[in-house]
Amino acid sequence: MQIKRSVYREDHEMFRDTVRRFLERECVPNQERWERDGMVSREIWLKAGKEGLLCPMLPSEFGGSDGDFGHSAVIAEELARAGVTGFSLSLHSDIVAPYINRLGTSEQKQRWLPAICAGQKILAVAMTESGGGSDVKAIRTTAERQGDEYVINGSKTFISNGLLADLMVVVVKTNPSAGAKGVSLLVVEADREGFRRGRKLEKVGLRAQDTAELFFENVRVPASNLLGEEGKGFAYLMEELPQERFVIAVGAAAKLEHLLSLTLEYVKERKAFGQTVWDFQNTKFKLADVKAQSVALRTMVDHYLDQHMARKLTLEESAIAKLHATETLWKCLDDMVQLHGGYGYMLEYPIARAFVDMRISRIYGGSNEVMRELIARKL
Repeated sequence: MQIKRSVYREDHEMFRDTVRRFLERECVPNQERWERDGMVSREIWLKAGKEGLLCPMLPSEFGGSDGDFGHSAVIAEELARAGVTGFSLSLHSDIVAPYINRLGTSEQKQRWLPAICAGQKILAVAMTESGGGSDVKAIRTTAERQGDEYVINGSKTFISNGLLADLMVVVVKTNPSAGAKGVSLLVVEADREGFRRGRKLEKVGLRAQDTAELFFENVRVPASNLLGEEGKGFAYLMEELPQERFVIAVGAAAKLEHLLSLTLEYVKERKAFGQTVWDFQNTKFKLADVKAQSVALRTMVDHYLDQHMARKLTLEESAIAKLHATETLWKCLDDMVQLHGGYGYMLEYPIARAFVDMRISRIYGGSNEVMRELIARKL
């Protein structure tokens, strides 16, 4: 039995029907091919744009839907339930586009947002470096102001949408000696001279998501590509990171509910020692625990979802949500894999694919150790 939810309005649920039909029609049949190719097709981005699934929170004047975070949360939930991975809708719409919408000048918004909402330009954020990980202040990529241009030198790694991206919000040091106050955000077009994509990184899971290294060698961009003010990039990142982390929590809660339903179906059909796996007390107790944790997680996430739709979610609360959601999912997922026996290790089963795909949830968006540090600061 699903718990009754009151956080969504009728328009959210109507939008859910649209998202679900789109994923079932356009994405689920192509998932295996995308995993073989190591990326989703550009065509799916254009279809999603035409269907109104990109950047639902952006203003309609740029091609958005004038929606709120509830519409983005619906997309995150439906992606998790459908088992669609690699199609980085949340990264594009809820993590990168908001930087441009919130910090961009009128000219920048008119230049970039319509194509972003239409799926004609795919977004990435280039933050992580090989020696920095979650430590943004430690980045070494520099952007030196020379007249009306910035000259960028450095490299990034673990960049989702790295091979497909047409526009990247690049985190740079405009004043390397100023620490956090020397960080700025620059939008870089992929066709700039000196920009080079490195190898496609081979990951344990999320095989359909293109993840790459990026290199910047004397890449010149106009000063008009600066987002917001120079030196305030770290503060801008801290303001947007709560939403990135909370999107992960939303997806984790929906994924856990879906995997529990699949596991219940499996154990009630699978026979062992003359009875179903469900008939063993250990199975019932394990899944009772999973159900209790799933309901507790759903209650927490919906509470924070209500807060975030009112723009009240704090950095600490988003860290709590991300930490608890991903740790709970992982613990329960491990138990459910075990209940599948040998089949839980076979990639033809959704539980096994989730096992390799969801491990990253405790790392990306800021590792859970960083989440604990953020939470501890408020104790």
